[in-house]
Amino acid sequence: MYAIIETGGKQYRVSSGDKINVEKLSADAGSGVTLNKVLAIMGDNQNEIGTPYITGAAVSAEVLGNIKADKVIIHKQRPRKVYRKTNGHRQQYTTLKIKDITVGG
Repeated sequence: MYAIIETGGKQYRVSSGDKINVEKLSADAGSGVTLNKVLAIMGDNQNEIGTPYITGAAVSAEVLGNIKADKVIIHKQRPRKVYRKTNGHRQQYTTLKIKDITVGG
């Protein structure tokens, strides 16, 4: 059985035991997180699609830690002008381990 969840403006396909990196959440390592924005649940004989979310459904996960992605360099320059700008960005992620998918009402 797997579920499609939404967190941080992105959608993820998860099943029990998966490890995923999502946009940074305000949770400490080792704590539990419940993700309530479940878009769809697909299983053996059970297929549910929400409008837009399934009421009562939740995905429980454990926070493994926070990480940073590789640095991305942004460089802007205008031709024949004295304009150069360089910026860097490192996106922060939270690593989750999916424990359980529950289906409610």
